[in-house]
Amino acid sequence: MSPRPDVSAERKKQILDAAMIVFSRKGFHQARMDDIVRQSGLSKGTIYWYFSSKNEIITTILGDLFEREFSNLREIQNEEGSASERLLKFMRISLTDLMPMLKHMPLTYEFYAFALREETVRNTLKEYFRSYVALLIPIIQQGIDSGEFRAINAGEAAIVAGAIIEGTILLWVYDSETVDLDRCMEMGFQLFLNGLKA
Repeated sequence: MSPRPDVSAERKKQILDAAMIVFSRKGFHQARMDDIVRQSGLSKGTIYWYFSSKNEIITTILGDLFEREFSNLREIQNEEGSASERLLKFMRISLTDLMPMLKHMPLTYEFYAFALREETVRNTLKEYFRSYVALLIPIIQQGIDSGEFRAINAGEAAIVAGAIIEGTILLWVYDSETVDLDRCMEMGFQLFLNGLKA
């Protein structure tokens, strides 16, 4: 006898998929829970059984996006190779993981704008940012300890690395005709690594 499907997980996905469609169409401020109810085809009671508010739906979507990105990046910390090689791999995996989400990138940046006004969303983004930096710090510190990198503050260098990734993607969202995402990301990271080298 085959196991029963997890209806709860299916329902949550149905709601989150509907919310993404509504948010893409109307933006966060204009979107209402009733819009998500209509788009999902579920009852209002079902929606509220799983999510108490629009903000909870937003933070769940963000958490899902970030968790997918982090799952592949965590393994790089303990891999073989120089710190430079692992940081380049980190950047390339980040970019590869982002590719399926690029169609939603304008919506992702609307999350950022929304976070300026909504504390729960801001806290989710803050947690993501700190987790991202925490993945980079040990690699940079290993490079410092081995003499590959100059003696610098590993935490500050990790913030700069994150800014290169996030900033390049933001510029690509603004002007994908001018910004070649792969090439600019690669160049930004090469310049960053050259600046770190002892």
